[in-house]
Amino acid sequence: MGHLPFLAFYLLSGVAAAGAQFLADPASMVPMVGASGAIAGVMGGYLLMFPKARVDVFFFFVVFFRVIPIPAFVVLGVWFAMQLGSGWATPADQGGVAYWAHAGGFVAGLGMALPLWLRRGGPVFWNRTHGVPPHPVADYAVVRSRIPRVRRGGPGPWG
Repeated sequence: MGHLPFLAFYLLSGVAAAGAQFLADPASMVPMVGASGAIAGVMGGYLLMFPKARVDVFFFFVVFFRVIPIPAFVVLGVWFAMQLGSGWATPADQGGVAYWAHAGGFVAGLGMALPLWLRRGGPVFWNRTHGVPPHPVADYAVVRSRIPRVRRGGPGPWG
């Protein structure tokens, strides 16, 4: 896409996001501040271009933790559904998170990325790239800590 076209894409996603939030409640006096709608636009464009990209999700349960790779279309689809559900459940005139800005930015980014995707071949682009971006997959090597381990139950004043 390039630097300047991406900047335009990002800013237009932000404008579309603000428009979506305004349409949700035109009479709202609650100010909007932030770039989350523009970032949602980037996520929408990313979904169209690379739906099978690996998104590493950190799962933590008490003492067990693991990084689980999930396809982008699942993560972003669930995220978008959460924005819609939260937007419907939250009164538009109530302050807090601008859910409709997130949803509007996401849809705008998806729509603005469509010409780029078609110019690159559409489904043929997916076949050529296998739906993943052209960078290497992250590798999370487990590194041993240099902090010495204290043995319990051994000799000492507390053992």
